[in-house]
Amino acid sequence: MSSKTSFKELPARLLAWYDQHARELPWRVSPADRAAGKRPDPYRIWLSEIMLQQTTIPHGTPYFHAFTQRWPTVEALANSRDDEVMNAWAGLGYYARARNLLKCAREVAAMGGFPETEAALVKLPGIGPYTAGAIAAIAFDQQAAAVDGNVDRVFSRLLALKGEWGAEKKVIATKVRALVPAKRPGEFAEALMDVGATICTPTRPNCLICPLADMCAARAEGEPETYPRKPAKASTPVRYGMAYVLLKGNEIMLVRRPDKGLLGGMLALPGTEWPKTGIPEEAPPIEADWETIGEVRHVFTHFALVLTVKKARVKAKRPDGMWTPIQDVEGLPSVFAKAFRLALPEA
Repeated sequence: MSSKTSFKELPARLLAWYDQHARELPWRVSPADRAAGKRPDPYRIWLSEIMLQQTTIPHGTPYFHAFTQRWPTVEALANSRDDEVMNAWAGLGYYARARNLLKCAREVAAMGGFPETEAALVKLPGIGPYTAGAIAAIAFDQQAAAVDGNVDRVFSRLLALKGEWGAEKKVIATKVRALVPAKRPGEFAEALMDVGATICTPTRPNCLICPLADMCAARAEGEPETYPRKPAKASTPVRYGMAYVLLKGNEIMLVRRPDKGLLGGMLALPGTEWPKTGIPEEAPPIEADWETIGEVRHVFTHFALVLTVKKARVKAKRPDGMWTPIQDVEGLPSVFAKAFRLALPEA
């Protein structure tokens, strides 16, 4: 760090950079519009934060547009049916978020709007400390810290943190909270996110254009890309299962998974359990001339899944399934969508 530079200058410098380089995002109010008095919509901030918890902006943005067109307010979302929301969420993954999204919308609608403080927001379903801080700061101008993976990476480099990662994350949270300015705290949060997403990237940080470059201890060392110093990830365990594509004419049989558990409440293909050890030996859902089509692989948070996909045609419909025209199939989670496309590429 330069002898003339201290972290006290960081908020003002970061906000000056943000005024010139803020990303245009559909849920965001630009610095110029904020200066003119326009305020962010808490509903749109909350929805975007929940959607982007486990996905990228390019992948999540079409879902954001679809949700806000279909449910433009939190009240509209609160009044929707569970299966409508679950189907619309398909492809975003981590489906417990969709269940909590609806629970949260109903609680917020019942109380007449979003609470404004971190302490109140974090009590709502699906809202953790980061999301509470982001909503409080961005939507309500509360002096709250929003520390996500981007911010962790930026500050691990600014401080060249080399200790145990769990402890260092606490150091980062404390440092960021102390730096949040009383004025423009929401834009400070957005500016930090933008620096992490566009400049201080995981593998090739562009230090030459970073507004905080002369403050960065990792850059001074010459190897900023080696931070953060996280422990090596354990190898991902693999589970195995079967997925059955059962057809009658131009219809396919789908099922609704139980509300609780992985992919709870989602539409799915009939299939076996996914045991932690071994390959399931369950019988197919009906006696038929089953053809093995191939395998699909999907990675969840804690394990990878390999599904063997089998296909058959029947003359009579099973009464315990949801028979749907093939061309109307939508709302399948990614793993079952992969199996569907493998068995029916023409669809």
